[in-house]
Amino acid sequence: MPRATSFNHPLMLGFDHFEQILEQLSKSSNEGYPPYNIEQIGERDLRITLAVAGFKEEDLQITLEQNQLIIHGKQQEEADRVFLHRGIAARQFQRKFVLAEGLEIRGAEMENGLLHVGLQLPLPKSESRRIEIKTKRSKKEIKTVNSSELID
Repeated sequence: MPRATSFNHPLMLGFDHFEQILEQLSKSSNEGYPPYNIEQIGERDLRITLAVAGFKEEDLQITLEQNQLIIHGKQQEEADRVFLHRGIAARQFQRKFVLAEGLEIRGAEMENGLLHVGLQLPLPKSESRRIEIKTKRSKKEIKTVNSSELID
């Protein structure tokens, strides 16, 4: 049985992909590790900050797939280390952020165990244009001319 969504309204044309995005968000919202912040640091600038203490730059991978920013972390196990107590987990993670169309990734940097990813919002478009209406002639309006009418 198909689910009823708010995007199946006849006046909402071209918004079908939003249902998929909402489904992706509901799946990823259960993840709690690593903790993160999203800040607005300027009129058009945003920053995602993840707490990745214990991870090195080479343990982290940032990719952009379609409209998703994916941050993946996996620490390398050091075989020569012997732990008497291990309270700091070296677990891997994958954190996904769904990005709006036109949102630009400006770069990423590590600072004191925090991974910062800079984003920039697109300039708003104020597009307005007039659509020409063409008249389509019906077959009744087309006059057929006999060859006898062409000769005067």
